[in-house]
Parts: sequence; structure tokens; C-alpha cells
Amino acid sequence: MSVSPVTIDLSTASVSRTCRVVVGVGHLESESSRADASFLIADDYVLGLHFEALGAAAELPGARLPRGEEAKTFSRLGDVLDTLSESGADRSSTLLAFGGGATCDISGLAAALFMRGISWVAAPTTLLAQVDAAVGGKTAINTNAGKNLVGAFHQPELVIADTSLLETLDDAELRSGLGEVIKTALLGAQVGESESLFEWLEQVQTSAIAARDPQLLATIVESCVRFKADVVAQDERESGLRKQLNLGHTFAHAIERVAGYGTIPHGVAVAAGIGDAIEVARREGVLTESDLPNRYGELARRFGLPADTEALRKSSGLALAEDELAEAMLGDKKNESGERRLVLPKALGEVTLDVNVSPFGSAS
Repeated sequence: MSVSPVTIDLSTASVSRTCRVVVGVGHLESESSRADASFLIADDYVLGLHFEALGAAAELPGARLPRGEEAKTFSRLGDVLDTLSESGADRSSTLLAFGGGATCDISGLAAALFMRGISWVAAPTTLLAQVDAAVGGKTAINTNAGKNLVGAFHQPELVIADTSLLETLDDAELRSGLGEVIKTALLGAQVGESESLFEWLEQVQTSAIAARDPQLLATIVESCVRFKADVVAQDERESGLRKQLNLGHTFAHAIERVAGYGTIPHGVAVAAGIGDAIEVARREGVLTESDLPNRYGELARRFGLPADTEALRKSSGLALAEDELAEAMLGDKKNESGERRLVLPKALGEVTLDVNVSPFGSAS
């Protein structure tokens, strides 16, 4: 069962472009078959888990990738591009990405680069990828200097978010996805026509989410996708409105780099980073909703997430020294003219963009 497809309309006066996102339960094989893909770029571990669910597409030629951030390197990107060349891909080919956010990131970038751009379809297999990474056309790999510094905007033609695939997620991956879900809820996503996703999450039974109920997860994914689709349709290249989606990410990317990519799941780092951003907003007088820190902290803890970096230090045993985090932030791709550009929350559903303040009080 699937909900009504979400269409991200990116058309201009001269070019018609859309991305269709299908959210639901048990439609991976039918949708991937209709996509008529020519090549499969897959997380090898995930492919083993869901080989049958993918149907005929599982037999497509292509490349296999390791799990997580280990896949997002120049070397792996070169391997994927070489595989496409050696397998006879051309400008009419369509690439199918099957895996989590890292797989979608590198696959989308390979599609953007190969012969100056071929079509691609994303079939995300983690909650984080379904609510965020696979939607919106951001593709990238990491460098030694920072996360996602080499990339391109290259929209998939189709995103297949089949929440039945989430039943095999381990607890860490589920929590990681929930970090991005809470971020989207803070930004103002709704459930249905009028109910706030944040308030809905405050009431939802955590046991149902822990059980990976596919219909419940489909409700969550659809809410997040509809919110992000609306933002991306208005600002594909992140010149203004789309910057809000980076809430917590300047802190999170620094945490991931200092800890070592893959040590802290992305969404867990985002959850800690959001708490830090809320604290900076309170310190700088940006925050107007006085109970937001407590509400956010309680919701994060309910879903097993760190409410800030200090909580992450305690749960992970990592030092995550403020001076190292502050230095790592200087290499963030969102900075401009050497100055930090933080997204700070004001209230539920309202943020301030491009704030240049110290992230740790006296830290530089």
C-alpha cells in the first residue's frame, strides 16, 4: 500500500523537470521494474538482505559498495564510474541506487558525472535516507577536509521509499533516521493537513516505532518528504529557504569528522547538533520559545538520541573536544568568506539563517 506520490516540481520557463517520490509498504519491486533501470549500484550488505524484494533489478550489472561513509570516497567513486564505462553505460542509461544515504549520495554523484549526467533512481533502504538523504538531489562524497565537500545537485527521476525495508534496520540506524525526523519536525513538518509532526511525535508510542511498524513509518516518511519537497521545489540550489534543512548540521558534520567518519551515525550527530544549536540560540537571544529546549531534550531522549554534544560525549565515551569541533567547523561547506553560517531555531517551525556567532561561547 502506498500513499499518493509526492512530486517535486523543479520546472523552469524553459525546462520541465520533476522528481516523483513514492512512499508506502511493499512496492519496491513494482516501482523499480517500472523505472526501467540499466545498472544497479547497491550496498552489498543491504542487497543480501533484500535481494528478493528488489526483483529482477537485483540481477542488473553494476557496482557493490560497503556500508556507510566508507563508500563516499574518491576511490569508490572512480570504481563506480569505471564500472559504468566497462559495462557499456551510455547517455540513455538509468542508474538505480539501492542502499542507505551514503549509497544514494555516491550513486547520484556518479550519475551526475558520467557522460555529463545520466538519469538515476533512488531506492533508499534506511529511515534517514527515506526522509532526507535520497530526496532533494544533493549528491556528494567526503574528503579529508570535511564531509560532502565534493558533490553536485542532480535530481533523481524517482525515489522509491518502501518502508517494509526498514524492518531489518538495526537500532543504531533507526535512531539515526529519527534524528533527521525530529529535525524536520522542528522545522514545521505536519502530519496530514494540520497536525504538527513534532506534537504528533510527542504523543506517539515509541514501542510502535521500535517495532518498525511499516505503516507508522510510512506516515513519518511521507510527512518529512512532503515538507522537504516543498522546500526543494522553492529553492533547489540552497540559496535561501533550503538552508533551514541544515539545522544542526554544522555541529553534526564537525562531530562526524572529529570522531572519524562512520563512528557516530549521521542522524545521531544531527540530534546532538540540534541541541547545541538550540543552546546557541538561547545564549544569543535568538530563541523566542522558552520551553523549546526542554521539549526538544525530552523528545530526543525518548527516541534514544543525545540531546546535545555533552550527552553524546557521555553515551559514546568520545572526547569531542570543543576546540577540535570549532576547528572542524571552519571547513564546513556552508561557510562564506571564512565565516560560519549557523541555522538557529527561534521557535517550533521558525529558524534564523546565516548567523555568524561562536558555536561554543568563548571558543573561536
